[in-house]
Amino acid sequence: MVSAVFHTPLEPTSGLATGSTPTAMKNVATSPNDESTRGQNALKTAAGTPTQASQPAAGRDWAALSRSFWMAVLPPVCGLGLLVALWAVVSTTTGGNIPSPKATWLQALDVFSNPFYRNGPNDQGVGWNVLMSLQRVAIGFGMAALVGIPAGFIIGRFKFLSRMFNPLISLLRPVSPLAWLPIGLLVFKGANPAAIWTIFICSIWPMIINTAVGVQRVPQDYMNVARVLNLSEWKIATKILFPAVLPYMLTGVRLAVGTAWLVIVAAEMLTGGVGIGFWVWDEWNNLNVKNIIIAIFVIGIVGLVLEFALIKLATAFTFEEVKA
Repeated sequence: MVSAVFHTPLEPTSGLATGSTPTAMKNVATSPNDESTRGQNALKTAAGTPTQASQPAAGRDWAALSRSFWMAVLPPVCGLGLLVALWAVVSTTTGGNIPSPKATWLQALDVFSNPFYRNGPNDQGVGWNVLMSLQRVAIGFGMAALVGIPAGFIIGRFKFLSRMFNPLISLLRPVSPLAWLPIGLLVFKGANPAAIWTIFICSIWPMIINTAVGVQRVPQDYMNVARVLNLSEWKIATKILFPAVLPYMLTGVRLAVGTAWLVIVAAEMLTGGVGIGFWVWDEWNNLNVKNIIIAIFVIGIVGLVLEFALIKLATAFTFEEVKA
């Protein structure tokens, strides 16, 4: 027998305690004023959240920026400090034969107070010597680029020429650049053209080799497309080979400039005249070791500037970041 129990709407439902209101009924019975108040509170909370979270985020950004700054500055400063400390120790242990960092710094202030003075053909400031060396490097390197880069394209493009010139390049490339200096003196009858000839002969090999390797590593699909389109050799060189070979070519240019700046100092020591190499040798004859150390730093700084400029040039013309 089934019995049914009927409740009036005013009676509480079973399972709910008397006097308690269900959550659903509370939500239904919420007045519009309560809803607007709750919405305003939510907006205030949401508006206040970014303000509270922005302070830790700004702190983290400042900490990361400070950390990156110190990681970029602190290691080079520590390296320079180590160099100066070792220099001071060596100066002390040699009894002053090697000038101390302080004495060299004072001498550098005197040297660079008037770097462009002229007291005759063999007595000029360090500025004129550096400019003359850079001029020789620019002329010799420019001539090497005009010859080496096209030669690298041709050697890399044609297998017969590659096989013909590879033994010659392998034979002549390991020869010391200074070994070519007497040949330049014999042929050109002058110290300045002989030094430029030495720069030329030592700068040409990196550009030939890197350019030829870049041409040989061009994907064969590119050449197949050029053959299908029946492109001329000029179009192939300018539209296909040159963009693909440019990173290799710029690498050869960087190596050539570095080698040229190394060689010019030794060449000027032997040939004389105006130049940073001759300045070093002349100061040695005068037993002025302080100026020799200053010249070493000048040579290093100029080489560093040249390297940095070529890295920026290579990065501007290639799709990847170039690092030293």
